[in-house]
Amino acid sequence: MGKAGQARQVFKTFGKTSKRRSGALKTEGKQQAALTKLKKNIAPGSVLILLAGRFRGRRVVFLKQLQSGLLLVTGPYAVNGVPLRRVNQR
Repeated sequence: MGKAGQARQVFKTFGKTSKRRSGALKTEGKQQAALTKLKKNIAPGSVLILLAGRFRGRRVVFLKQLQSGLLLVTGPYAVNGVPLRRVNQR
């Protein structure tokens, strides 16, 4: 006959085996990533052309640089259908 209840599944994992506690996060050892320098010819309000991804070839308006170094751009959506997107500046 079968087992009563849900069968426990065991998966092999590689690397660390101990579970991390939510209260025991180490923050003092981490360094803040340096903000990627913005190219000198990119300023808020300037028009950029996307070179990769779903919206490649579309002209978008640069809004600001995010802390992660990515650029926040928009179509605007009502004009050409490009929503607010995070894109790499390269």
